[in-house]
Amino acid sequence: MKYYVLYKPYGYLSKFIDEDKHKGLQHLVKVPKDVYPVGRLDVDSEGLLILTNDNFLKHRMLTPQFRHKRVYAVQVDGQATQVHINLLKQGVQISVEGKAYKTLPPHQVRLLSDVHFPERIPPVRFRKNIPTSWIELTLTEGKNRQVRRMTAAVGIPTLRLIRTAIENISIVNFAEGELREMTKSEIYSKLNLSEK
Repeated sequence: MKYYVLYKPYGYLSKFIDEDKHKGLQHLVKVPKDVYPVGRLDVDSEGLLILTNDNFLKHRMLTPQFRHKRVYAVQVDGQATQVHINLLKQGVQISVEGKAYKTLPPHQVRLLSDVHFPERIPPVRFRKNIPTSWIELTLTEGKNRQVRRMTAAVGIPTLRLIRTAIENISIVNFAEGELREMTKSEIYSKLNLSEK
């Protein structure tokens, strides 16, 4: 079995083929042919992707009943305040496949004051009269574009989204596009999974 952690940059798909002018992961990394990403990050999102050929791990990570913490650093349009944080903490009403859905209360939400992420290429748009700010959201569910829908619902639309951690696996000290291989025992331990 093979296990990798990747810091996916902005503009890349979470799969190994190109689509609609967007590049797939084959332009970034070389891994065995049977290794695939577990879950996804949208083309306009960045951060941690796990790649493996371990079907048990894929099942545990992708089945909603086995909730696991995913941490996102989110740059938002406007000044995030404690009011926004409190609204997010309660769970918010979003639309999922055309139906109203109330998100589970996040595991954690907080304002971030000190962020050190590499500049995005292309850069996030800036408007002189409107500040941007950063929050950190830790979710245990993963609806399509959930973070973006949640921040928009409370009035601070997402400008930049970076998944920084899944359980105890983090991309702190990773460079964009960096791939690191892990052992089975290491990744299972960090994901709080018991080895079969």
